[in-house]
Amino acid sequence: MSANTTRQVQKSLIHQAWPILIAQWAGMSFAVLDTMMLGNFNAQSLQAMSLAASIFITVNISLTGVIHALIPICSQLFGANKTEEIGVLWGQGIWIALFLSLSFGLLLLFPDIWLSFSGEVSPEVRAEVKNYLLISFFAVPASLMFRAVYSLCTSTSRPKHVMYINVASIFIKAFLNWVLIFGHFGLPALGSTGAAISTMLVSWFTFIFGLWIVFSDDYYQQFKLRLGLPNIKHFIEILKLGLPMGGSYLVEVSAFTFMALLAAREGMHVSGGHQIMANLAALLYMMPQAIGVATAALSAQAIGRRDFPLSYLISKQGLLIGFMGAFISSALVFFGKPFILFLYTSDVAVAAMAASLLVLMPFFHILDYFQCIITYILRAHKIATIPFVTQTVLLSGLGLGGGYYFGYGPGQGQLAWLSTIVTPGAAIGVSSLWIMCCTALMLCGLILASWYKIVIHRLLNEK
Repeated sequence: MSANTTRQVQKSLIHQAWPILIAQWAGMSFAVLDTMMLGNFNAQSLQAMSLAASIFITVNISLTGVIHALIPICSQLFGANKTEEIGVLWGQGIWIALFLSLSFGLLLLFPDIWLSFSGEVSPEVRAEVKNYLLISFFAVPASLMFRAVYSLCTSTSRPKHVMYINVASIFIKAFLNWVLIFGHFGLPALGSTGAAISTMLVSWFTFIFGLWIVFSDDYYQQFKLRLGLPNIKHFIEILKLGLPMGGSYLVEVSAFTFMALLAAREGMHVSGGHQIMANLAALLYMMPQAIGVATAALSAQAIGRRDFPLSYLISKQGLLIGFMGAFISSALVFFGKPFILFLYTSDVAVAAMAASLLVLMPFFHILDYFQCIITYILRAHKIATIPFVTQTVLLSGLGLGGGYYFGYGPGQGQLAWLSTIVTPGAAIGVSSLWIMCCTALMLCGLILASWYKIVIHRLLNEK
C-alpha cells in the first residue's frame, strides 16, 4: 500500500472514530455524573449506586454486545452494496432487543443474589440498591433498541448521528440528576433513586430521537428499514455472532461488577475509592473502544468488498492510532490526578483510597487498549468465539479469580509486597484485584494478536 493510501486510511479512521468517541463519552457521562453528584450527596448513596450500577451495567452491557453483532454484519453488507439486506436485519435486531430486555432484564429484579457476594451490606444501602435496579429494569428495552440504531449508523459510516443524540442526552441527564438527586422544584431529595429515574427517562429519549433520525433522513431510505415479523433464520445469523460477543461483553464488565462487590467487603471508603478507579477506567476505555468500533466497521466494509490487504492496513492503523490515544490518556491521568479526585469526591478517606489505586491506571489502560482493539478487529472478520473463550479464561479465571485468591481467599496477603510498590496505601484486597486484572489483560492481548496474525496471513495468501 502506498503512503497516500495509508494517509487516507488514517483520515477515514479518525473521521469515523471521533464522533463515536464523543458519543461514547457522552453515554459514559451518565455514570460520571451519578458518581460525582452522589459523591457530593452522601457516602451511603454513593455506595448504593456503586453496587447497583455495577449490576445494571453487567446486564445491560452484556445484552448490548448481542445487538452490536449488527455492526460487522451490516458493515460487510454495506461494503458488498447489499443495502436492502441491512434494512431487514436492522428490524430483526429490534425484535431481538425486545426479547432480550424482557427476558434477561429480569435479572435486575433479584438484587439479593448479586449482593450475596458483597458480605455485610447495611439495610439502608440494600433498599437503595433494590429501588435503583427496579427502575433500571424499565430502561433496558429502550437502551437495547437504541443499540440497533447505533449499529446501523456506525456500520454505514454515519456515526455523527449517534453523537448528536448522546450529546443532547448529557444536558437532560445532568438537569434531571440535579433535580432528582438533590431535590429541587419542590421535589424530595431521592439520592441514588433519583439517578436511576433520570437514566431511565433519558434512555427512552435517546431511542425515540434515534428512530426519528433514521426515518427522517433521506440517506437511510436506501436500506428500506422495516420491522417485519420475527424471522428465525435472521435471528440465528445475528445470534451466532452476537451471543459470543455478548459473552465477551459480559466477561469484561462482570469483572468490574464482581470487583465492586468484593471491594465492598473492605468497607464503604474502599468501595467508594474503587468506584472512582473503575469509573475512570471505563471512561478511558471509551477511546480504544471508539477506535476499535471504527476500525472494525471500516475493516469489515473492506472484507465485504474482498479487499483483504486494505482490511489489514485499516487494522494496523487502528492499532497505531489507538496506542497514541492510550498514551495521551495515561499521561493526562498521571499528571492530573489531584484535579480528578477533586471532581469525583469531597470525602477525604475515599479520595485517599482512590489516589492509591490510580497509580496503577496508566499500566491498566495501555493493556486494556491493546486487547480491546484486537478483539474488535477479529469481530470485523466475524470471529467472536475465540475472543470470548480467551477473555473468559483469562479475565474471569486469572484476573478475577486470581484477584479473589490473593485478595480475599486462601492466598490473602501474598501480593502485599507488590501492592505496596504499585498501589501504596491501598487496601490489600482491592489492590490484588487490580494487579491480577492487569496480568490477565496482558496475556489476553498477546493471545488474540497471535490469532489475528494467523487469520490475516491466511486471507492475504488466498488473495
